[in-house]
Amino acid sequence: MQIPDDLLYTKEHEWIRRLTDTSVRLGITDYAQDQLGDVVFVELPDVGETVAKDDILVEVESTKSVGEVYAPLAGRVTAVNSALASAPELVNQSPYDEAWFVEMELGEAFDVTGFLDASQYRELTE
Repeated sequence: MQIPDDLLYTKEHEWIRRLTDTSVRLGITDYAQDQLGDVVFVELPDVGETVAKDDILVEVESTKSVGEVYAPLAGRVTAVNSALASAPELVNQSPYDEAWFVEMELGEAFDVTGFLDASQYRELTE
């Protein structure tokens, strides 16, 4: 299982990549995609949508179930990965690179408090 060292993680198996002091890119971890099984559909929010922390951000449908991805941070969606509309299987093939879900602009500087680093996430999933 891949757990890149340069990302932060949530206990709900989401990853966060800091882009700037106030913007981030989000997706789900290798562990999460493995638990879901073969992903067949991803429903992304609209660019410009404002979300509160813990709002439903993305829906992921697999051959096993439908999962909801909750926003780990509050902010405004500035970009979505439109490639997932025609190739949802990217979530299984490349969860950290090609299958990011959204980019968000945060209302304030990104606070890492409450998130896990790679070693803490590794402990959680072992």
